[in-house]
Amino acid sequence: MDQLPLPLEGITVVAVEQAVSAPFATRQLADLGARVVKVERIDGGDFARGYDTAAGGLASHFVWCNRGKESIAVDLKDPRGLAVVRRLVADADVFVQNLAHGAAARLGLDAATLCAAHPRLIAVDISGYGTAGPYTDKRAYDMLVQCEAGLVSVTGTPEQPVKAGIPAADIAAAMYAFSGVLAALLRRATTGRGGPVEVSMLEALAEWMGHPLHHAMHGGAAPARTGLAHAVIAPYDAYGTADGGRVLLSVQNDREWRRLAEQVLDQPALGTDPAFATNAARVANRERTDALVAKALGALDADEAVARLEGAGVACARLRDVHEVAEHPQLAARERWREVGTPVGPLRALLPAITLPGGAEPRMGEVPALGQHTGMLLRAVGMAEDEIAALRRDGVVA
Repeated sequence: MDQLPLPLEGITVVAVEQAVSAPFATRQLADLGARVVKVERIDGGDFARGYDTAAGGLASHFVWCNRGKESIAVDLKDPRGLAVVRRLVADADVFVQNLAHGAAARLGLDAATLCAAHPRLIAVDISGYGTAGPYTDKRAYDMLVQCEAGLVSVTGTPEQPVKAGIPAADIAAAMYAFSGVLAALLRRATTGRGGPVEVSMLEALAEWMGHPLHHAMHGGAAPARTGLAHAVIAPYDAYGTADGGRVLLSVQNDREWRRLAEQVLDQPALGTDPAFATNAARVANRERTDALVAKALGALDADEAVARLEGAGVACARLRDVHEVAEHPQLAARERWREVGTPVGPLRALLPAITLPGGAEPRMGEVPALGQHTGMLLRAVGMAEDEIAALRRDGVVA
């Protein structure tokens, strides 16, 4: 049987993007075969290039979000630079932007303007708070939106709310933009028309707040912050082991509790003790429940604790740090790591989480240097060498 091609081969995306939300969305498209042209500022490019130097001298955010793209550096404030982008958009299937509110409209690069000029174009506006309302002009960075969406209020310990350790608002918006493009491409295949796609970071993350939001809205109290513990299930927490590790376990029903009591705690009577026999009782006696589990696991090393829990049919996990994740045996066994070319040499990267068996492997292209493809792209839109030289001389492109 012939191998299926990547699903987005033949699709061209132009992105005026920065930071995480739009770049992560368009990286998904690139991995699935789309050609992605990344339009960057001439003075340093996407400011995520400068966040850190942890990835062999490159910024870790940038390496993560921008493989497989072609970089063109253009001054959009110069009419000649803006004309270059408009020529690129004229031949594109998808346009994505996440500039500050109002900036794209001032340039004529907002979704409504572009879709009116190009009926088959799918144009995505990613914003912090949407295109209308009292927060429309408010600056929106990931941690700010985590606060506004209530994520911080349910994350952390009883004493201290904390932000998520990843840019959850950016990622939520990126994945809705990605799926929005796929949906719009399907609609275009049947109607012949593209159209605008709008994604707000606040609305994306508010959707992800589904359980605590619905719990509170429909009559319950807002879920308490409980650190690694579950607010309404016990035992469901991380416990220290004799070798300094931590193992998280989750007892989902009373049958599992009885198995835990018999096979791990070595106290089968706890399985029917009224103080512990039901989840409601265990939650009411959370401190005593946790102390029993902590004592049993604290006498075992992490490997033995996991083996005992799995033998008892109790769900469990190791509390791994990011270095351990990079060496995770499951990721290694499934051969999920690849090397991606960058300006500083090859770097490890994970295959995309979407797996399409029977098809071509995702296209994990190189991370581009700033303006690496400027000349090639200008020639592709029909510019002569003297025109290109003039634009470079005048600082319109780099």
